[in-house]
Amino acid sequence: MSRRYTPAPREVLPDPKFHNRRVSMFVHRLMYGGKKSVAQRVLYTAMAEMAARTQKEPIELFESALQNVAPVVEVKPRRVGGATYQVPLEVKPERRETLAMRWIIDAARARAGKSMSEKLANELQDAAGGSGGAMRKREEVHKMAEANRAFSHYRF
Repeated sequence: MSRRYTPAPREVLPDPKFHNRRVSMFVHRLMYGGKKSVAQRVLYTAMAEMAARTQKEPIELFESALQNVAPVVEVKPRRVGGATYQVPLEVKPERRETLAMRWIIDAARARAGKSMSEKLANELQDAAGGSGGAMRKREEVHKMAEANRAFSHYRF
């Protein structure tokens, strides 16, 4: 039993265009200042660009990008008698999805490019192909967990 109250997860409604729950969650994370229509336009434009470039279904590319970027393990700091160890932990499925979305958006924002939809399209396409800034972040996290495997017995 955990020590803190955890609220029940909310039901996320699917987005209007693709009828997909993950796309809707992605839009919510992409949004700035409550401007949902702007975030939707950015994502839908990016998906249209990807579809035009690759001749593939954009939702498939989106799903494969999320799957590729989602981390399996991460490190969490744990204090043991005055020393702080980075303890590798397995990532829960909900958090995997959240981190993947966050990393893709952050990597797209950090990219050099003209419009956000262009940057997002490039990042999603790279992530689906197994490269790009978000994939680099995932590899970094996995490397850190691998390096600190010796402390894995300090479970939470």
